[in-house]
Order: sequence, then C-alpha cells, then structure tokens
Amino acid sequence: MSLGAAALAQVKDTLSVDLPGQPATLDPHIQWDTDSYHVYRNIFDNLITRDPSGKIVPQVASAWTYRTPTEIEFTIRTDIKFHDGSALTPEDVVFSVKRITDPAFKSPQLTQFNSIIDARVAGPDKVLLVTEKPYPVLLAQLVKLSIVPKAHVEKVGAEKFNLEPMGSGPYKFAGWQRGVRVTLEANDAYWRGKPAIRTVTFQNVADEATRIANLKSGRADITRAISPDQAQALKSEARLKLLPVPTERVGFLFINAQWGPGTDLRVRRAIAHAIDRKLIVDALYGGFATPVDVVLTPANFGYVSGIPSYPFDPVRARALVKEAGAEGAEVVFGTSPAYDQRLVQALQQMLQEVGLKVTIRMTDHPTFLRRRQGNPDEAGSISTGLWSCGCQDADGVINPLFRTGSTWAKYSNPKFDAAIDAARATIDDAERLKHYADALRILYEDVPGVGMFQYHAIYASRREVQWQPTAGESFAVFDMKWQN
Repeated sequence: MSLGAAALAQVKDTLSVDLPGQPATLDPHIQWDTDSYHVYRNIFDNLITRDPSGKIVPQVASAWTYRTPTEIEFTIRTDIKFHDGSALTPEDVVFSVKRITDPAFKSPQLTQFNSIIDARVAGPDKVLLVTEKPYPVLLAQLVKLSIVPKAHVEKVGAEKFNLEPMGSGPYKFAGWQRGVRVTLEANDAYWRGKPAIRTVTFQNVADEATRIANLKSGRADITRAISPDQAQALKSEARLKLLPVPTERVGFLFINAQWGPGTDLRVRRAIAHAIDRKLIVDALYGGFATPVDVVLTPANFGYVSGIPSYPFDPVRARALVKEAGAEGAEVVFGTSPAYDQRLVQALQQMLQEVGLKVTIRMTDHPTFLRRRQGNPDEAGSISTGLWSCGCQDADGVINPLFRTGSTWAKYSNPKFDAAIDAARATIDDAERLKHYADALRILYEDVPGVGMFQYHAIYASRREVQWQPTAGESFAVFDMKWQN
C-alpha cells in the first residue's frame, strides 16, 4: 500500500463533525436541542425509532401491542448491553420513563411524555406503559425516548452522568472539552454490529464561513446548518457535496384573528391570496424548500392532500381588502432577529401591494415570544414561524398553534377544537386522518395562518462521506461510511 493510500485509510476510520453550537447537555433526558441531539443520539438507543422513510420501527423494543386504548405493552430485546457490559433490562426502560416524566426532574421534554401515568415491568422481557386517556401520538413521542442504565445513573448521580454519559448505542463517550469538542469511540460490542467509523469528534464552530473553510481544507468532514446562499456556492465544489433534506418544519404566517385587521375574515383571506409561495421558495431559499398549502408538511402524520388552498391572486386580494374597508389598515408584523428578515421584508412588500399598511415591529427574541404568546392585543397582527414538534405528527403542530386556549392561538373555533380532540381520542389511524382532514378544511375556511413552505435542512460533507439525512433531523453516525 502506498503512503497516500495508507493516509486515506486512516482518514476513513474517523469522522470530524462541525456543529454551529455546542451541546447544552449529553444527558438525553434533559435538553432536546439540535446540537445536543446530534451528539447524544449516537451514545444511546431509543425505545423505538424511525426508519429513513419516517416509519416507526423497533429499536430497544422489538414489538408492541395495545392491550387497551390506554395500555401499550412493549417487548424488550434481551441481547442489548450497556457500554459497561451490563444487560439492558425492562427495569432500565421503566426507570427511563419514570425519570423523564418525574416533575421533580424538571426535564424540558416533560410535556412530550406526561400523558404517561404509569410504567411497570410486565414480564421478563415486557414493559407496560399506561396513559391517562387514549393518546395516539405516544409512539411518535417515544421515538425520542433514550434508554439509560438505572444502576449506573443511580450510582454516579445526574451531574456526573451528564458529564460522562453511558448508554447502549453504537458509540461510547470518550471525552468532552466544554465549548470545544466531544469525542466518541466505536462500540465494537454494539448489538447491531460494529460501526464502520471508529472515532467521531464534534466541534463547536459557530461561524458558517469557518465551517465551510474547514470542509474545504479537510479539517472537517461534515457540517450542518448551511444557508441556501452558501449551498448554491458549494454546488461547484468538486470535493464537497450538499445533503439537503425536507424536514417536518413548516414555514408559516400567523394571522391574528382576534385583534387588528385580521378579525375580518376577508382580510385574512386577502393575506392568503397575496402570498407568492413559489417566489419565496425560489428567490429566498434557492429551491431548498417546498411550497405547502396548509400549516403542515408531508413529513407529518395527519397531512392530507387535496385540501383547498388560496392561490397567489393579488387582484382578488386587493378586492377583498377593499370589500372589508381595510385599505391602508395597519398590520403590525411582529418579529425578532431569530427569524429570516428577508422573508419578513418580502411578505411586507407583498401585503402592501394589495392595499395594507404593514409595520414591522422588531424586538429581542424573548420579548417577541412573550408578546406572541400573550393576549391577542399583544401578539401583533401577523408573524412568521418555522414550527417543528419533533414528533412528525399533526397533533404537535396544529393543536398548539390553533386550538382554543393555547398560548400560541389567537383564534377559536369549536368545530376545529372538536376535530383535533377527536383525532387525539382514538388510536385508529384511519379515523385520525378523517378528523385531521376536517380540521385542515376548517383552517382553510378560517385562515388563522397560512402555510408557506416545508423547510429543508442542509448539510454539507466531503464527497467521500456516504450518508442520507432524514426528515426527523436525526444524526446517526452508525448509518454513515466512507466510500472507498
């Protein structure tokens, strides 16, 4: 073997990942922010998971069945070991569930799992979960539940476990230089087989230009959060490749139906007709987004095709504004630096062209969130959002955004509430889809928000890295390999 070939073989045994932020935690039961998840996803196995198509499939649990609409029994694999060699057991699964659902633990993920009111061992390889009432989104939430070792966590305590995590996943924790780098090493005893990549390092590199420079020089092999503009520029880089993927995140425009000009249905429909989705996707996102007609993406269960939509029609929009007597009416556009201001300005122009006066109200992000979630007269007339529930289910999107009483909703329709409540009360998928179709049609009629696009996450890597990202924005190094 030549020296060049030997060097290449050595490189292929490692993977260097640049992340835009550092992990907030490596304890999987605390934060679920993207940079933390990208790291600890590789240290732990989840109770269940999703395949590349988005289908929920086994992981620690090999099978499951509903005993009743509120009781689901999981069969736990008996061939999984934690990194210290101890066996993963049903007791570890029960401990993991009770740990993350314990209010005293104060997990930010609590609301995703607090429908569970009991977890218990139901046999040598069985675990029973009990919910307060039928909760069809339970499986979609459980794909995020990592299984931790009960004996080890109780022995070392939560603080040390966060600093030196141990799971049963394909990679073992090797070191964490806070604010700089996390290092993982392959778990050769992993139950699904030896990982192809032996060592993985995750670096905190906030500046996008630096991340791209690191890719070009070979200091990094893969990175995430590439902007559309930079993605276009990278298309000509022969040594690199783009890895965009449509996600469950939906770009939408909130319309306040309880304060300001939006209290008039004609104005809300005018706003919907004024938005040129195709222009937004092509001009602002360079094609790294997909237009949608509803406030939901095809990556979410509950997405129903064939729901009517409002086509781009500025003539009709102007007529509706005039009919409503709203010509020159002030539309307060709440926003913060966290949102794409190019999109804000484009929407401002589109709405002003149909006769509305759009005033942008820029505040810091905490202030924006406080107002947006406050009373209708605090929330502004409109604002943009990029929503993800992490569960790939309509329940996590249109329920918090539009149901009466939600802090996000500035809209109320008992028929809509009844439809989504009915979808939540059955575990029959066909019935749920019928209810979501009803709910989406009601949103079409009432227009408390306008779906604009399905967001694409953009990764970039060295050309030799073989990997395809998924809609759930998981980052499984076990699924990666180097091309020879």
